[in-house]
Amino acid sequence: MEKSNIIFGPIHSRRFGVSLGIDLSPSHKQCNFDCLYCELAPAATTNAQTQPLSVESIITELYKHLDEKVDVVTLTANGEPTLYPYLSELIDEINKIKNSTKTLILTNSATLTEPKVFDALLKLDQVKLSLDALSNDVFKKIDRPHEKIDVELIAKKVIEFSKVFKGELFIEILFVHTLNDTLQEVSKLNALLLQLKNLSRIDLGTIDRPPAYPVVGVSYGKLRELSLMFDSSLPINIASRTHAEPNNTSFTKEQIINTLDKRPLTHEDIELLFDEASQQRLKELCDDGKVMLKKSANLAFYLPTQNLKRKKDKN
Repeated sequence: MEKSNIIFGPIHSRRFGVSLGIDLSPSHKQCNFDCLYCELAPAATTNAQTQPLSVESIITELYKHLDEKVDVVTLTANGEPTLYPYLSELIDEINKIKNSTKTLILTNSATLTEPKVFDALLKLDQVKLSLDALSNDVFKKIDRPHEKIDVELIAKKVIEFSKVFKGELFIEILFVHTLNDTLQEVSKLNALLLQLKNLSRIDLGTIDRPPAYPVVGVSYGKLRELSLMFDSSLPINIASRTHAEPNNTSFTKEQIINTLDKRPLTHEDIELLFDEASQQRLKELCDDGKVMLKKSANLAFYLPTQNLKRKKDKN
């Protein structure tokens, strides 16, 4: 294995900025899930890495590629990065050299049940937790977890983590057609999300790349429909636009305000949903101070000014 495989990028991420990735399992897939939608080939699940990289080798490679143009150093893996046994030590060493660059991990949340991992993640600037389902049967169908992984315990630890984490917390939900795209499952996810503290953003996605198993994603329209099932106070973002076709719908100014009140939209969402006349009406609402842009973790959302005022008053 060449050490250069450890570092990849920088990659421009719409959600996180210029990202320099660290692959903590560059030689082969090592994961405690075998998700139906995974872009990697199917593989037997595991709860521990074999032949882990040394912290020194990772830091040596990172130092060669890290510069001021990088917004975030992203810990990921061919599998689950929190299975890396020296994660806490690695984060300590990255923090020594990263300067203003932020640190981020992309994890499936399952190992939050382990105190060592829980504490290690607290030292990061950004944490993205995946959470696809809370019903035990749906969870097992989609994520195909390693034995003895308990989704109810994961959910409890996600809540606990949100209350003590001081950085930016993201939740990602990936929808698979006919499995977790139901009102019942969204209701359970919604109830959990409402218990989280200091939540920066919730990204709703679907299958964008060829999956490991014969399953399919949902349309942008379905993602939009699902987004409206969540409580309007939640910072929902539709992260996936695969096969999204412009709706070119006409909205009056009142309808625009009502739409944004239910769910703030990004500029990309506006271009997909609004016709040109409606986009002009939105501009006029912004000029009149009735709609504003609010930045949230590298993304900007249009929302009614009164909406933001209500949230401030509530706080």
